[in-house]
Amino acid sequence: MDIPTPRYRCPLGRLQPEPMDVEAVKRRGWREQRLLVVSLEDDRLDWMERELIRRIGERLYGAREARHG
Repeated sequence: MDIPTPRYRCPLGRLQPEPMDVEAVKRRGWREQRLLVVSLEDDRLDWMERELIRRIGERLYGAREARHG
């Protein structure tokens, strides 16, 4: 009779965070607190929406710094 050998369970395993559903967090933030988190690279936005968001971001937080590299 084959008895499976018990596997050692590392105690650090339970400290690993569970993967977060980022879209669900964004959705909940909008519905509960009216916070909007959006990327300009989001494929769901058209050019006009991206431009509007970019202008609002620059007005509130300043223009993006140029990268030298």
